[in-house]
Amino acid sequence: MVERSTAPRMIGESASFLEMQEHISHVAPLNKPVLIVGERGTGKELVGARLHFLSQRWEQSFLKINCAAMSETLLEAQLFGHEAGAFTGATKLRKGYFERANGGTLFLDELANTAMAVQEKILRVIEYGEFERLGGNETLSVDVRILAATNEDLPGLAKQHKFREDLLDRLAFDVITLPPLRERAEDILILAEHFAVGMVKEIGGEFFAGFSDKVEKSLKNYSWPGNIRELKNVIERAVYQNGEGHITQLVFNPFESPYRPKASDSAVLQADDNAPHSIDRSVPDISNMESFDLKNEVQEFEIKLLQQTMELTQFNQKKAAEFLGLSYHQLRGYLRKYDLLG
Repeated sequence: MVERSTAPRMIGESASFLEMQEHISHVAPLNKPVLIVGERGTGKELVGARLHFLSQRWEQSFLKINCAAMSETLLEAQLFGHEAGAFTGATKLRKGYFERANGGTLFLDELANTAMAVQEKILRVIEYGEFERLGGNETLSVDVRILAATNEDLPGLAKQHKFREDLLDRLAFDVITLPPLRERAEDILILAEHFAVGMVKEIGGEFFAGFSDKVEKSLKNYSWPGNIRELKNVIERAVYQNGEGHITQLVFNPFESPYRPKASDSAVLQADDNAPHSIDRSVPDISNMESFDLKNEVQEFEIKLLQQTMELTQFNQKKAAEFLGLSYHQLRGYLRKYDLLG
């Protein structure tokens, strides 16, 4: 039998963290869908597990599926199952996640990446508890609580007709928005020590010697774009490199090296050829200047470039990130830095 104590532990004492915990406890007992929103690495799956184990379904199945990790056809087959002969390679009946999670909870991660046809079928399960396996004509009934997670702006996608508004309405019975780690400053050292102690045990050590003042300052001042997941990696790397000793330095980017391969010239040229020609690449003439404020000029250039890129891509953040050679979250970080998300 599953013990309630197996509910995943969440660590923190900041006001935003405690508010989130209270929100989780309040909605957990209900048999209603919950939408979990947050940046990558903020612990959306952990929140989903906690919602399940604090509910009346805690003894039943808690299944998880990443909707972005597979094609539309494969995702549909995984969610709803299929009959033998439904498609090439389907040699026998297979129960899908909804059927297997009957009586329990199904966690749909990265839901924003699902196709509209799949969204329609998910909506039907939420509304009526019914679906058919692929290749089948028998209507099956299930009792599944759906928890969905995303790092996307679903209301914005719905306005662009890239996400079903009716599905969004049903999923958003309640929405838990997770604070990024940079908004949980009081929790950074608490979490860092927790991860360090765990890594010391993993490598066979007996105790954690602690962080230097310099390291503690670095931990507090870093922006943590990868949030808790990144913090865990950085701390575990530091413990591995220092053993049981006092941690006096951190490696935030393990790829940093004077020997790191550079992008090939052909790739750079191709990227330049594909760039919209209306981007302003002008460099100020400094030949007659007495001094030059590089930091201010770089910031102004970044703001101007971001604004022009967003206009050229019709404010599509994914396209803008691709054009600038950034990840979606890196672009969001720049936009947030210069207050351009508005």
